[in-house]
Amino acid sequence: MTTTVRALLFDVFGTVVDWRGSLVTGLQGLSAKHGVQGDWERLADAWRAEAYEAILPQIAARSLPWLPLDEVHRLALDELLPRHGLVGLTTAEVAWINRLWHQLTPWPDAVPGLTRLRQGYPVCALSNGNVSLLLDMARHAGLPWDMLFGADLFKRYKPAAEVYLGACALLDLQPEQVMLCAAHNGDLQAAKELGLATAFIQRPWEKGPAGGEVSSGGWDLEASDLQDLADQLGMAAIERDPAEPEPGD
Repeated sequence: MTTTVRALLFDVFGTVVDWRGSLVTGLQGLSAKHGVQGDWERLADAWRAEAYEAILPQIAARSLPWLPLDEVHRLALDELLPRHGLVGLTTAEVAWINRLWHQLTPWPDAVPGLTRLRQGYPVCALSNGNVSLLLDMARHAGLPWDMLFGADLFKRYKPAAEVYLGACALLDLQPEQVMLCAAHNGDLQAAKELGLATAFIQRPWEKGPAGGEVSSGGWDLEASDLQDLADQLGMAAIERDPAEPEPGD
């Protein structure tokens, strides 16, 4: 099937960027700048869970109106801060915390891997993030996307079929001509059922000590990282100028 693939779509949170590690580092900066103390790892885990396990299902069921991910994150944050004993923060401080999602750090292989893959394919983000969030993140992290497909383009969140098929339609490609690359079995399964090709990317540190997802199998490709994916798809290595900073620096 990979011989028919003409474009690559990438899940972003966890697959391309280290959302958990980046949030924890950013929240530790709140301690340094403002003297605010907290269990930042616990807060980061709860924040992701509250947004994805509590709020997004309500939006999918239409019991909540459509909200872009920035607003979902803010709703979740407002619920979590007092539960974690973080009271008395200013509006600016809470807004600063919520903007941490715009400044996530890529995995070390992400930028060079995507750069190699662009030699043979358009590389596109397909994310539950809103476009403005993804744009800020791309500029912050140096992610060389050809296109940003945010959930706000479709007013639906993955794993809704409209997201995957909508991206294929905007690329003017059939589903079998598009490969979704992700570190999450559920994301890949939804894409596979719609006819997309699939590549599982291993991210064993996505959730810190809790690890990452293990492939459930059945995907067209499985890769240890994006450099390995580029190898498997026959993309030539790119020599790095030793004067350039390492990706993510």
